[in-house]
Amino acid sequence: MRTWNEYKEHVKAVDPELKNDIEEIEALSSIVGSMIEKRNSLGISQRELAAMCGIPQSSVARIESYKTTPNLDTLLKLFRPLGLSLTVSNNKM
Repeated sequence: MRTWNEYKEHVKAVDPELKNDIEEIEALSSIVGSMIEKRNSLGISQRELAAMCGIPQSSVARIESYKTTPNLDTLLKLFRPLGLSLTVSNNKM
């Protein structure tokens, strides 16, 4: 029986399209996960963060539960009061 990580690596090796999809999901998960971690460490509620950003609390909840993918503008609005920044790099060779 394979572990989840072994299965992901297998899929990435045999299907370039799924490899890209998996890597995009992992990147988004990392970004949102960092946002949640920082919000919690600062003791800020979803409602408080939403008010700081001028967006509905339900939007923050949907983003944090991975039910929606935030657009860049929304992501940057959420990052500012948390003191986070977004760095874009191209790691492809």
